[in-house]
Amino acid sequence: MSDEQDEASKTEEASERKLERAREEGNVPLSQEVKSWFMLFAALMMLWGLAPYVMKKTTALSLKFIERPAELPVDPLGLRDLLRETSFDLFLVLLLPLGLFLILAAASALVQIGFLYAPKRMEIKWERVNLFANAKEFITKAKIVDMIKGIFKISAVGYAAWLIVKPRILDVLRTSAFDISDILELIYKLLLLILLTMVMIVFVIAFADYFYQKFSYLKRQRMTKQEVKDEYKQMEGDPQIKMRLRSIRMEKLRKRMMSNVPKASVVVTNPTHFAVALRYEPEEGMEAPIVVAKGQDFIALKIKEVAAANDVPIVENPPLARALYASVEIDSPIPTEHYAAVAEVIKYVYQLKGKALPQKEED
Repeated sequence: MSDEQDEASKTEEASERKLERAREEGNVPLSQEVKSWFMLFAALMMLWGLAPYVMKKTTALSLKFIERPAELPVDPLGLRDLLRETSFDLFLVLLLPLGLFLILAAASALVQIGFLYAPKRMEIKWERVNLFANAKEFITKAKIVDMIKGIFKISAVGYAAWLIVKPRILDVLRTSAFDISDILELIYKLLLLILLTMVMIVFVIAFADYFYQKFSYLKRQRMTKQEVKDEYKQMEGDPQIKMRLRSIRMEKLRKRMMSNVPKASVVVTNPTHFAVALRYEPEEGMEAPIVVAKGQDFIALKIKEVAAANDVPIVENPPLARALYASVEIDSPIPTEHYAAVAEVIKYVYQLKGKALPQKEED
């Protein structure tokens, strides 16, 4: 009951800092179904592309035992050398399929969580070994979902395999009259078809499970309002975190500014050190022009580049550009002391576009 109340109180989305801490501890959303799909895909690639190669090589290795048994050594040293040579040859044959399995096993994790090194995840926690202490964890919502998912997967794959094998039962029963090569070919085709079907079915399950695991993970990482307040207080006291948060806020502000520049009516420049983008649309009910973006040096250069790319007029007025940059915040209207200077700029822009300057309606 207390667990349910605790979950119900977690109404806030997890903060970036909490998600980072969880990742550092190795607590990340990971779908085992995605891993299963990669393993099945590797098996399909092996059966389809590598099985003939492996069969050819293993057959060649076996022939020297079958065709020339009299030439095999019988002394201990000779047998040891033969075993060593055969084992090495067999290892080389299996190296490619094993390498494929290892590569795809690593890929199954990389596509989900990227590269992650979490030493804390590898620490031994003896409380996990205590079955009695963790008995309640054996019956959880996640375990029940996994069980239902497993039953569905087995049922779907089994039914699909039956649909594939059913029309070919007579062929299978007649294999006693077939040549050994025909029997092997029939079995190979059946296995290939069944495995291909399994890959397609498990892909659908893995696709859905990936998003389900991500949703469940974010839900588990939710925070209470008190946790959000406590974390904020903690971060505000950390100079490094404060600098990082400020950097994040500045980056978000810069992106928002740049997205506003194409909507600006004019950009007033220094011309090299300052740039201020103004938007004035009286038909939208604007009483005065609004500063939608401003920047200095590199940011000013970017504002001018975006303005030029979107055909926004650029007007050089160094005193006005410096004054607006220093006195007006973003998304704020210009103060009354700059009305006259800005009005001249707006008038020039309207003349440039061949438009009549809108007049305020008389009451």
